[in-house]
Amino acid sequence: MNWASLLDKLLAIVRRDLLTSIRYRTGFILTAAGALAELAAFYYLSRAIGPGFRPEGVDYFPFLLVGTGFYTFLVMGVHAFLATVQEAQQNGTLEVLMTTATPSQILVFLSAISAFAGNTVSLFFYLLAGLLLFGAPLHPNITGCVVIFVLSLTIAIALGIFAAALQLAIQKGSAVVWALGSGVWFLTGTMFPVTTLPAGLRFISGFIPITHSLEGMRSALLRGAPFSVLAHEIVVLTLFSLVLLPLSLAIFSYTLRRSRLEGTLSFY
Repeated sequence: MNWASLLDKLLAIVRRDLLTSIRYRTGFILTAAGALAELAAFYYLSRAIGPGFRPEGVDYFPFLLVGTGFYTFLVMGVHAFLATVQEAQQNGTLEVLMTTATPSQILVFLSAISAFAGNTVSLFFYLLAGLLLFGAPLHPNITGCVVIFVLSLTIAIALGIFAAALQLAIQKGSAVVWALGSGVWFLTGTMFPVTTLPAGLRFISGFIPITHSLEGMRSALLRGAPFSVLAHEIVVLTLFSLVLLPLSLAIFSYTLRRSRLEGTLSFY
């Protein structure tokens, strides 16, 4: 498959999702209103706690702003892959899609990448609203932010592909999203510093890639940390990316082959 063909397919999917979004404008308005309400709650929570609490050397509100915004972006990105497979299963189109000339991994990736684009817009809206309406101070190292963002995005894609593979294998891909949304967030320093956790939990948090994503993004975006400071998080995220992405693709290919042989592609 050449790049021109890949781009054509991506544009077709983005156009489809854009038309769908235009039809459901009310949903976008409600989502924006919910984000503003969440920001207001975090702002007044930080005021109630007071200026004396400065996790990682920054005010608590921008700490919350980046932590919750970026964590939500990554989790929703993982969910995009799962939703792509679930929707195709429920519509009865998954078997047809998997028999086309386009490799199955590419099909899942293209279908989910549009959702990633929408989530990126939501993330920028969230950060800008926090900056403009509530005066969250930012001192960004733009290049560092981009590097951390790309590496974190790669990891989210890998986790999303793994969730899609789990959905094909045992119809429980939602367990990955549930674990990220309910059981993992407090270990990653989303709303409070990891350093406040007991030693055992701090050790576990170091093996969760999102922990390093949040730490790196806060350092780059809020403190303008140079690459000498960001180097540790960049190296760790790079290692996670190099391991998780090939592994998730291999697992997805295996579960897809097995589901085809067992005739369970459309089970959900």
